[in-house]
Amino acid sequence: MTASPNFDPAAWQPEINLKRFTLANGLTLFVLPDHRLPIVSLQIHYKVGSRHELPGITGISHLFEHLMFRGTETLGPEEFSRILQAKGGEINAFTTRDNTSYFENLPAEHLELGLRLEADRLINLKLDDDTFQPELQVVISERKLRSVDSPFGLVEEQLFATAYTQHPYGWPVVGWDQDLHRMTLEDCLSYRRSHYHPGKITVVIAGDVEPERARDLVDQYFGRIPAPAAAPEPKIAEPPQRGERRAVLKKVSQVEALFAGFHVVGLDHPDLYPLNLLAVILSGGKASRFHQDFVRQGKAIALDVELAPLPFSAQDPDLLMIAAVAAPGQSLPELEQELWAAIDQLTQEGVTPAELARAKKLLRSQAVRSLAHNFFRGLLVGLFHLKTGDAQLANRILSSLEAVTADDILRVARTYLREDNRTVVVLKPVTPEESQALGPLQ
Repeated sequence: MTASPNFDPAAWQPEINLKRFTLANGLTLFVLPDHRLPIVSLQIHYKVGSRHELPGITGISHLFEHLMFRGTETLGPEEFSRILQAKGGEINAFTTRDNTSYFENLPAEHLELGLRLEADRLINLKLDDDTFQPELQVVISERKLRSVDSPFGLVEEQLFATAYTQHPYGWPVVGWDQDLHRMTLEDCLSYRRSHYHPGKITVVIAGDVEPERARDLVDQYFGRIPAPAAAPEPKIAEPPQRGERRAVLKKVSQVEALFAGFHVVGLDHPDLYPLNLLAVILSGGKASRFHQDFVRQGKAIALDVELAPLPFSAQDPDLLMIAAVAAPGQSLPELEQELWAAIDQLTQEGVTPAELARAKKLLRSQAVRSLAHNFFRGLLVGLFHLKTGDAQLANRILSSLEAVTADDILRVARTYLREDNRTVVVLKPVTPEESQALGPLQ
């Protein structure tokens, strides 16, 4: 792969200055000093997500994220958030397949307060039936809203459950309904002991702070927390797919749709960069191939290619997903046939220089805008470290994208967009009476 002679990635992506520390208890700290504004982004990344669960307790990582806001032995429910918001802070969290992350973007003068509160809920989290049962019901309702009641939530769940036969990416981050209903307080207590300790934590502090002061503060509040002996994380590999898999989901719907998934690569693989550009070429904006050939022609309401963006790409091989919604009066089988014909044409002819240049420009502009923020730079460093072990990959995003050639795009299209590597789930609309006869949606 060779870079364009008239673009210098270093001019667009100045190196993220990062300093790494490791505490005696195994906690990893990255400090990204930036003194332009008196603000910091404090991020606590736990190496625990739905991949670390087992059948029977799916969804427990996401549930635990909720429980972390339910108070400690000294703070009431949601008081953590209220204290920091009163100081001008922005507070939130998210759970993925590979990690659970908590963050506070706040004035630099309140960094110590943020660290003290984060350490307090790690050490003194209140976990009893009074906190567990109400939050469990919230998560059960959230699953119903996200998956059951959304137009395509169950279709996407079926796609991953069909595409992955052995890897835990086959179940949703929010968990299966039956697992949530039988979840117990003891399950959460056991999960906390296994995963919520310094050996599983990467702290990132990005913004107006000196590295040594940040290290001293983190050591003050987290350094004395014990961590169990490190246990090697098991390597999980989904076997290669040996032929197309198909499923049908019958559901009340106003439209016909299909979701297709192709096994690709994880965050540490260089093919991720041409795959991201390929997704933009196919469905990124109104000038993309699929919009022009399908949506604009009235054949589809939507035809989107989806691949989790950096640094949210999965640790292990992910799915590149195509979601096609047929236009009213249009045949879904005909749309599918034309879709595969378009993919075949791509794998035969490749992409044009203009298409590749446009995709690079779009991803470059998105990256440059995001890199202006402490929060995003912190996410890059924390999640690259957590998922690949190499935080410096955060400094090579634009150069890696710029080095992609049209031949690289053609190669990854031929490698991954194969029929034998494809899983398809068709949404077939049914009447409410037919849906009821099939049993409850869960």
